[in-house]
Order: sequence, then structure tokens, then C-alpha cells
Amino acid sequence: MSAAAGPGRTSHPELPGLLLSAGERLGDRAESWPVRASTTPYASSFVDVVLDEVETPEGGALHRTTVRHDDAVGIVVSDDHGRVLLLEQYRHPVRHRLVELPAGLLDVAGESPRDAAARELAEEADLVASSWEPLVTLRSSPGFTDERVEVFWARGLEAVSDDARTERLDEEADMTAVWVPLDDAVAAVLDGRITNALAVAGLLACFARARGGGRA
Repeated sequence: MSAAAGPGRTSHPELPGLLLSAGERLGDRAESWPVRASTTPYASSFVDVVLDEVETPEGGALHRTTVRHDDAVGIVVSDDHGRVLLLEQYRHPVRHRLVELPAGLLDVAGESPRDAAARELAEEADLVASSWEPLVTLRSSPGFTDERVEVFWARGLEAVSDDARTERLDEEADMTAVWVPLDDAVAAVLDGRITNALAVAGLLACFARARGGGRA
């Protein structure tokens, strides 16, 4: 039986694929195929591009490109009236002004994801929160990047004082912050008006949590 099949798994009786074995907990698991050779043709303070020759379990070889990037955090911010804060920001690679969550990189040495989320909330939205709850973890696009994102739910809000606010630069200087009912934000996700992956995952996770769903 292959590693992918797993102990106790059997074939679906009518369709391609395997049935999860009794008692098996569904989830990602760590696995690393051997790397025969690796080069880094591009490196910067923002991303590195790594080219690997990877050995398959059958002994063959694959050539894969990985964009190495700092992990990140995102924040679903909600007020006491069921509204969530969303940011409209220009994103040059896709030539769109996207609707997003406050978010940012884990690029401060030793900073925890929770602390990074609080810093980003203050920097991008001029807010501090007294209540923080983990919502969901996602891999942005694991076919080419190793970035991992932790999304939090922030409540109990207060505005940052005027003299403590961060000056926003570049695209962030042009951001617009809008408050909308959570139900409206989820509707915009489901009909394709919001496409940013972090926003989609965070808003849907918050919607489920607000209606009684929870982390296992």
C-alpha cells in the first residue's frame, strides 16, 4: 500500500479515490521528498526564487520552482453591530483594486503571529482590539510558494490616538477602509466580487464561527 493510501484505507466502491479509514483524522501532514540539487537564481528582501530537482517516490525527478516568502497574518475585524472592516487596495500584479482584510508579514524577528496581527491592525486600520481569536490557517498558493497565513478574529475595538498613527506609504497610502455587514461581505465572496484568498477564507471562517462553528 502506498503512503498516500494510508493504513486501513479502501477504494471507493463506485468512484475513483479512497475512503478515509475509520478513526483517521483528516488533515495535512508533513512530508518531504529528497532534493537532488537546488539553486537560488533570485534573492531579495521580499522573496527568494529557488529551483529544486526533486526525487519522486518512484525514483524519477521533477523540477520545481518555489517562491520563498515570509509567513503572514490577516485579521477579520468586527464591531459590536455585526459589521466587518475591509480595505480596498490596488494590487499591481493583477491590475485590480481588491477588497481585502488588514494583513501583513511576519517580518519582525521573534514576533508571534498574534503580536504581528495587532501591529498590522494598528498600522493599516488605526485600531487596537482587546479580544483576539484564531480563525483559520491557509497556504496562499502551495503550488509555487511556501507562504503560510494565520487569520485572527479581532473584536473589542478602540481607535489608535492621532499622534500614534502610522504613516502609510505607496499602495497603502491609497487604501480605503469600509465597514460592511458580515452577511454582505460573505455574499460578495460567494458571488465572486471578493476574490482575495485571505479575505475569502477569513470571512467564511468568521461567518461559520459566528454561527456556532468552532475549531476542533
